[in-house]
Amino acid sequence: MTDLLQKINQLALADIAAPLGFHADGQHVGLKHKSKDLGWIFSDKPAAVAGVFTTNQVQAAPVQLNKQTIKNGMLQAIIVNSGNANAVTGKIGMVHAKQMQETTATVLNIDPDLVGVASTGVIGQILPIDKVVAGIHQLKIDGNTNGFAHAIMTTDTAEKSITIQSTIAGHLVTMSGVAKGSGMIHPNMATMLGFITTDIDIAPDMLQKALSEDVETSFNQITIDGDTSTNDMVLVMANGLANNVTIDRHNSDYDHFKDMLHTVTTALAIGIASDGEGATKLLSVTVNQAQSALDARMVAKKVVGSSLVKTAMFGQDPNWGRIIAAIGASDVDIDPDIIDISLNDIPVMIAGAPTDFDQTDMTESLKQKNIAIDINLHTGDASGQAWGSDLTYEYVKINALYTT
Repeated sequence: MTDLLQKINQLALADIAAPLGFHADGQHVGLKHKSKDLGWIFSDKPAAVAGVFTTNQVQAAPVQLNKQTIKNGMLQAIIVNSGNANAVTGKIGMVHAKQMQETTATVLNIDPDLVGVASTGVIGQILPIDKVVAGIHQLKIDGNTNGFAHAIMTTDTAEKSITIQSTIAGHLVTMSGVAKGSGMIHPNMATMLGFITTDIDIAPDMLQKALSEDVETSFNQITIDGDTSTNDMVLVMANGLANNVTIDRHNSDYDHFKDMLHTVTTALAIGIASDGEGATKLLSVTVNQAQSALDARMVAKKVVGSSLVKTAMFGQDPNWGRIIAAIGASDVDIDPDIIDISLNDIPVMIAGAPTDFDQTDMTESLKQKNIAIDINLHTGDASGQAWGSDLTYEYVKINALYTT
């Protein structure tokens, strides 16, 4: 976890347009009071695309439109606004989403079917489409690339972005990612926006396979408040300009690509968890020796999603009883008499019994920003992780007053 946190903190090195042939911009067009609220990503050539979308039955117009758009397996641009979700606005919502798509295509001189659309912000308000259309004409191909990360933020306090490089079959390849998310975070896949660009050459079906598998151990393992959004998605564009041999089957190049993708998605997921609304702590739960990887992930997410665990960590209270209670509520077969639990490497329960830990040392340890909860089920050899934040007074304040 520490290495990934260091990577997402190196924001000056991260650029969504870093891979060959990509461009980006972000501008303020009046959807929010002062901050940037409209941005795009553009590739010099059509790119292979993969996407995963919210599982909420109430889905915003951009989500519905993108599901149709990416069926051809190619995308060349993505237009994104913040400050307004364009969700639950009736038929006009789809009209506005298509206007965003068509206007972007016109400005960039590409086919509308190559443009993805995303919106994030307040639900149930009509999108001020005139401001959006005018704003699209203001965007530049080679604009403020770091501005894109800011243009997609809502209650986020910091951008989440990462750029990594590697070599595949002798070719230097680059992958960048940017995400927004702070509240309504309980993905399945849902509740945040994530955009990943790469110059790797990979077939659309293999790209979709890699992304669909990866989100189960990255984005789907974060939870802030248990609420699943109407809007959110992850889109990956791969334009192939690195000129590696096309990855069109499962081989060592595909495995290398998946490793890179997992580094990016996990870093972004941890970044989102760390920036939960009102959060003061990042909670990282690791479950070892489970019967299956799915069991491990289910237990980890149940613990990190527990309001009682979250509030205990906010209060610097080593109440491990809340942790074992959450484990028992996870629908995973366990034996409570053999479970071990540690907080920041301090054992609090061994073989189902309490330990005599130093209360002063524990209190000091729980003052840290990063809290690691380690659980050993002793029922198998599989592992899994999940990430979240503590639950604070500020979270209630933000969600009671948030309007844009």
